[in-house]
Amino acid sequence: MFLDASAIVAILAREEDAGYLLAKIEMSERPVFYSPLSMFEAVISLARIISISHFGDQAPTPPELIDQVEEDVEKFMETIGARQLSINGPLHRGAINAARNYGRFVAHPARLNFGDCFSYACAKEYRLPLLFKGDDFSRTDIEAV
Repeated sequence: MFLDASAIVAILAREEDAGYLLAKIEMSERPVFYSPLSMFEAVISLARIISISHFGDQAPTPPELIDQVEEDVEKFMETIGARQLSINGPLHRGAINAARNYGRFVAHPARLNFGDCFSYACAKEYRLPLLFKGDDFSRTDIEAV
């Protein structure tokens, strides 16, 4: 299983469907993977959510909050036994293909963004089902968890 940042954020932000997503991870019979881009997007998104809840949406996110969230996300990944996949070789081609076919750039209903395109490419390249939140990926040909 490949974790999109949306699933990581939903779980750690304790969103309504956090339990459902965590159960999918716990029930997985296959290893759980993520990419450096998923980690980056999860950390920055979660730090921003916390920052807005404490300081409002006009205040900058404190760097020390980003550091703390990074530690929390890394601990979560360690706890669930997730492994980082490398983004190398021709993986960018898969992301470009995802953007061309499903991106917001081409007005496809899935409206995949930069991070989504790389999650899609990783899941496809490594033949892994994708765990995500929302309906964007469900409008593609990706195998969902």
